[in-house]
Amino acid sequence: MKSVQLAHGSGGQAMQQLIGDLFMQAFANPWLAEQEDQARLDLAQLSAQGDRLAFSTDSYVIDPLFFPGGNIGKLAVCGTANDVAVSGALPRYLSCGFILEEGLEMATLEAVVNSMAQTAREAGIAIVTGDTKVVPRGAADKLFINTAGIGVIPTGIRWGAQQISAGDVLLVSGTLGDHGATILNLREQMGLDGALSSDCAVLTPLIQTLRDVAGVKALRDATRGGVNA
Repeated sequence: MKSVQLAHGSGGQAMQQLIGDLFMQAFANPWLAEQEDQARLDLAQLSAQGDRLAFSTDSYVIDPLFFPGGNIGKLAVCGTANDVAVSGALPRYLSCGFILEEGLEMATLEAVVNSMAQTAREAGIAIVTGDTKVVPRGAADKLFINTAGIGVIPTGIRWGAQQISAGDVLLVSGTLGDHGATILNLREQMGLDGALSSDCAVLTPLIQTLRDVAGVKALRDATRGGVNA
């Protein structure tokens, strides 16, 4: 069974092979194809869609890596995309950084990367730049991912927590706690009955329908704590 070695993060031939054979193929797009140290985005194209950028970043550490309804890769795309989308923006571009533990099975990494690629592609998001580091065995728990995302907020959309006030109505788009309950059940081997499954998904299509709805003041991607606790 092939596994991640320290050489895959050293900047040499093994790393270039990992980047070329896995990341470049899975995330293939014109920005990555330039093979620069940064993604070069068309500012005029972005400016034509609105007057402000939404920019967010998040890091993902989860055990187990795979769970009913998703995996750490899907979560890393959905979580950051949704943090951008709740501003009213359409998430367009993501960066991704991987911290890999020496000895991680290559098949596991491939499954995670391919899931990220599929999730992003289905949401119209391009993963345009990234980074990979490998740490010695025991210095990390298999695989950590950081993603950052940007999108353009349409002119006239001013959603935000500063807009809300006492007496406003709070609406939720579905049941709360599905993801957390699924992970807790697996991690603690609680043996809970029922078809527990993470509701991990990119919410952009749902959020876009609210752009023309009067009275919307703020949106939030409910993850840890708060109403999800």
